[in-house]
Amino acid sequence: MSSENLEKSLESIVNILNDEKQTILIVDDEENNLQLLKRTLRGGYNIITAHNGIEALDVVKNQGDKISLIVSDQKMPQMEGTEFLKEVRKINPSIIKILLTGHVDTDIIVSAINDCDLYQYILKPFEPEELKIAVENGIDKYILASHNKIFYSELRDLFYKTIRAISNALDTRDSYTNGHSLRVTLYSMILARELNLDEEYLENIEIAGLLHDIGKIVIPQNILCKNGKLTDEEFMVMKSHPSIGEKIVLNIKSLKMISTWVKSHHEKWDGRGYPEGLKGTEIPLAGRIIALADTYDAMTSTRPYRTALSHEVAMAEIERCIGTQFDPDLGKMFVSLSDKIDEARKNPEAVYQKYSVLCKNIDFKIPSEFTPAS
Repeated sequence: MSSENLEKSLESIVNILNDEKQTILIVDDEENNLQLLKRTLRGGYNIITAHNGIEALDVVKNQGDKISLIVSDQKMPQMEGTEFLKEVRKINPSIIKILLTGHVDTDIIVSAINDCDLYQYILKPFEPEELKIAVENGIDKYILASHNKIFYSELRDLFYKTIRAISNALDTRDSYTNGHSLRVTLYSMILARELNLDEEYLENIEIAGLLHDIGKIVIPQNILCKNGKLTDEEFMVMKSHPSIGEKIVLNIKSLKMISTWVKSHHEKWDGRGYPEGLKGTEIPLAGRIIALADTYDAMTSTRPYRTALSHEVAMAEIERCIGTQFDPDLGKMFVSLSDKIDEARKNPEAVYQKYSVLCKNIDFKIPSEFTPAS
């Protein structure tokens, strides 16, 4: 995380904590009640008013990011308070919700708590001091939640930037593979999204793609960058990187699930891969996906011992190895995505953010040097 981004985040937190005038939306269909609520809460807050649920809903849709708390009457024409607050929860669940009701109806109260994520209900006629305390406590809860949300976002941002930094550092150990991990991740995401996998699984595949070669961190430079064919002994050392990668990832608590994916990206459908010789569906789905992307990028990138193959030749080779090296269904799908893969190969910077899950939550820009050498 850059010092500039950290400074902006801290500034946001300070602004939240120091904001003397949090915004409150008051909703009541009776003008006298509305004015009483305004008088009770005046001075300490920015007050917005609405005369019914429909009008208030429009306010939330347009200004929901500015509203900290809502005080709503229950019995109103067109849309009752609970119905309105239920819709508010869908639009902005972080807004604190207080319901005013003139009747003790257990069913309504239980429904409001469960369906609206109600913070508190207050019986009418209300005591002004009781309402003030409820609002003050609700605002405190909102500020604390906002505070935690910002820190969580920054921690998440730092976590993924660290992963990317590790990935980039690995790739730059060898000038010929610079950007390899990111491109492998991009091709993996294109295929994974075609499978309609859920967002959490896609996010984990993205992390696994970025870290799939992390085990190479211990491979000697003279083997990693050798300008020629590896000896049998050197190849055995190189083949250890998936198992080493698994051990490294296992030490990161939140990434344990993807450790087997990292380990399995050199396994083959027919069982002739390494390190365990897994066969068919014994290989994790993510491992089979990354294997296709990894092989394609290796073929379309220039290496010390050969120049890059064309996209067409690489795709023909992928197709030839379907059912032996690659999962038959995934292999066919990868080939069917040929145009998308080629577009990504030519311009990964523009394409990555289209398929990434991580990019939705963090500031992410791919340097132009991630375009494969050719």
